[in-house]
Formats: sequence, structure tokens, C-alpha cells
Amino acid sequence: MVSWRRRPGPGLARLWGLCCLVLGCWPSALGCPASCGCSSWRIWCTGSSPGIASFPVPQRSAEGDNVTEIYIANQPNLESINDNEVGFYVGLKNLTVVDSGLRFVSRHAFVKNVNLQYINLSRNKLSSLSKKPFRHLGLSDLILVDNPFKCSCEIMWIKKFQETKFYTETQDLYCIDDNNKKTALLDMKVPNCDLPSANLSNYNITVVEGKSITLYCDTTGGPPPNVSWVVTNLVSNHESDTNKNPASLTIKNVSSMDSGLEISCVAENIVGEDQASAELTVFFAPNITFIESPTPDHHWCIPFTVKGNPKPTLQWFYEGAVLNESEYICTKIHVINQSEYHGCLQLDNPTHLNNGAYTLLAKNDYGEDEKRVDAHFMSVPGDGNGPILDPDVYEYETTPNDLGDATNNSNQITSTDVSNKENEDSITVYVVVGIAALVCTGLVITLIILKFGRHSKFGMKGPSSVISNDDDSASPLHHISNGSNTPSSSEGGPDAVIIGMTKIPVIENPQYFGITNSQLKPDTCGN
Repeated sequence: MVSWRRRPGPGLARLWGLCCLVLGCWPSALGCPASCGCSSWRIWCTGSSPGIASFPVPQRSAEGDNVTEIYIANQPNLESINDNEVGFYVGLKNLTVVDSGLRFVSRHAFVKNVNLQYINLSRNKLSSLSKKPFRHLGLSDLILVDNPFKCSCEIMWIKKFQETKFYTETQDLYCIDDNNKKTALLDMKVPNCDLPSANLSNYNITVVEGKSITLYCDTTGGPPPNVSWVVTNLVSNHESDTNKNPASLTIKNVSSMDSGLEISCVAENIVGEDQASAELTVFFAPNITFIESPTPDHHWCIPFTVKGNPKPTLQWFYEGAVLNESEYICTKIHVINQSEYHGCLQLDNPTHLNNGAYTLLAKNDYGEDEKRVDAHFMSVPGDGNGPILDPDVYEYETTPNDLGDATNNSNQITSTDVSNKENEDSITVYVVVGIAALVCTGLVITLIILKFGRHSKFGMKGPSSVISNDDDSASPLHHISNGSNTPSSSEGGPDAVIIGMTKIPVIENPQYFGITNSQLKPDTCGN
């Protein structure tokens, strides 16, 4: 009998290659040592023979970007984690080094690993551990059990860290004192070993632009902490003295650009650190840094930018006179950035009467500033100098002045004043429409009287001539006379209608012949 064995096809080969990729069958891709395995997201080193003596590093830095977990165990020759070794794995979240010979962690070991959340260094040879490698990390867990820590001030931060963290299980941490006895870390007491504290001489820093100010920072702690000032983005000239306690910071010729800046004093020792911060407030006179001719954008707007602290009040002038804001014209502030205000003067349906010079005055307790701009909204009707813009296309809602309203009403010009002509035209239109309505109503009443005036209260015919209601008449206006001699019965001819004591001549319209009386509708006024 002939034996037969199936060879793997190309589909099976591809599947095998994919499995190798996922399961880490490419140790050379990341330069993994013989005792380690590597995948696209994980590195694990658990083989003790031959083992590793240094932290695994990828051959190319980009190859470690996607690694999120490193697991190292049973590596007695791995004694240190040095600068920039872990930094190749910028996406690293979980780091485990257990049951190994780790004795030292560099202070800059995790500078680039800002995503680290979990670190387990249990059952190693750590006798001391600085806080610096971990100070910038937002760790959820730092596990350090079964390390032969020496009772000293340098590990006091671990005790503080354990006291402030909420663990699902309490860590059994201990240290060895000078008598070679184990002491629970929570019970460890070291003289002159305390967390530092920092206190500023003034937490409400206010200064007028151009002046100078000195800030002091008093610190305590054991050992005595190192002091530093954090003045990132400070524009003004400054100098500090941290060799004395309290430390000092002097800011000279303070610039308005530094208003709102945070200034911090940091005190740090081997136990931990403390920080005190205050905000710098700079008072300065208003400065109109930008103003431009009006532009239509849903409404007419004269844009401007004003800087000032305290908040300046704004007043507009039109052709040199105070412009009192109203429902037609108002100041609107769109953006406030620290002491900088961006807004515009909004105008509702301006006409040629609003053309002219507009002046903005900004004022506070430290000074004032003003800027002028010429505005041209539309040409004067009939002057032939350009097209007349239709102001009705710009409609918007107005709001009160966000920075303060004008209180001086003398010599003021309002937007209502420049719109009086338009209001008068509107009143004229209303009068004409009212008169037309009255005339139309009168015509309707007249037709009703002509139609039904011949009937008495009891349906009897009166003694005067009336309009015939006979459907077989040759004309819809067929006149009948009963021959009575009223004062006006002999006037006006045979084709007349008597209304009251007056006979009104009537001329028949030939177009109405053949139309029945029921088809005549007297309520179509104006047709």
C-alpha cells in the first residue's frame, strides 16, 4: 500500500504566517534576545537560561511604538533599568519585572513613558527607590512587595504613596532597620524626614503696568527642600534667589501681556514635593488695538478689539456727538480673552443717514484710548454716485452693551433720529390704506342698499320705484314705477332709482344682459 500525505496549500501557509505574526514568531523583528518572545504589542522574557542582563531594546525605535506590555520574570542578571531603555516604548502601559535581580531604577527611566499605568517590581533586590522616576506618571498601581528596602528617608515617599492610594489589597511592605530587623513600612519612623511645604507671601498678586513686584516663597521640610520658580511664558524681566529661605522672585517693568499668568513655587526633597501657585493680575490703561470700516455679515458691524484691565467702558460718538445706543444700534462683545475684548458696533438696517465718522472711546481708572473710523453704508438716493443697497437684507437681534452703557445724554444722536423720515413714510402708507378700506366698505354698503332697499320690513313694496327681481326681465336693472307723484318722480328720466327722496339716474351695462340676479355678488370690492 502506498502512503499518501497532504502537503499544506498556499492558503494554509498564509494562515500559518498570520499566526506566527500574531503569536510572536518573529523574534528578530524587535531584536529579541533568545530568552524573550515578541509580538506587535507585547514582549515577554521568562526564560532564565541564558536569560537577559539588560532591558530588551528594539533594533529600530519605530518598532517599539505599538508595544503596550512588557513582562519580565526570572532574570537574575537583570540588575538595572537605565535611562532611555524603556523610552523606546512610548505606548507602554503595563510594565512587570518580578523575581529578578533588579537593584537600581534610573531617575529618568520613564521620562518618555507618560502612558504608564501599571508597574510591578515585586520580589527583586531593591534596597532603595527614588520617587523621581514616578513623579510625572498617573499610576493606578505601583506594586513593590518583597523587596529588601532599607529603612531610610529615601523610601518615605512609598509610605506616603501607600497611605494615599486605595488598593484592593494592602501591600505587605517592610524595611530593614539598623538592627537588621524587619519593620512594617507603615510603622517606619525616620527623624528629620517630612514632606516639604511651600507658602507664598501673597496669593493675590496685583501690579500696575510698568511697575515692579517681589514675591516670596517660604518652605519647610526635612531634609530642607530645594526651591524652584515656575514662570513659564513670563514676558517681563525677572530674577530669582532660591539660596535663601524664603526664596524670592522679582518681576521688573511688568508687561500687560503677563496679566493672568500663573506663577508657582515648588519645594522638593527626597520625601516628596509641594507647590504653591498664584495668578498675576496686571492693571493697565485701555488700548484699542484694532478697528475697521463696517462690513455686512448678517448685520452691519464695525469690528474692534480693546485691551484693558480693569474692564473698560465703551462710548461711541457719531460725527463728534455722543451716540446713545438703542434697539437699532448697540455694542456687542463676541469674545473675551483675559483682558482682551473682541466685538463690534452693530447697526440695524442703516441708511445713507447713518454714513459718517464713528469714534470709539475706551476708558478705565488707569487711562483711556480712542480710535475713529469712517463708515459708508449706502449712497444718497438720486445722487448717481453708486448703487443703493437694500438695508432690509440685513436683519439681526440686538443686545445691550456688554461693557457698560453711556450715561451722558447731552448732544446725543440716536438711530431713531436718523430714521424719522422712514417713520413718516410708514405713517403715510397706513393713512392711505385706511382711506382705501373705508371707500371699499362704503361701496359694499351701497350695493347692498341697491339690492335689498325695495323690501320693507314686512316684505311689502314701497311707493317708490325699485329694482325688479323678476328673473325673466330683459335686463338685470329693470325699473318699475307705481305712478305716484313724489317730489322727485318726474325727474331723472325713466331709467332711475329712487333712494329716499332722491332719484339717481342708472345706465344699464349691456354685458349684464342674460345674467340672473342670483349671480350678482356685491361683495367683490375692488374687482
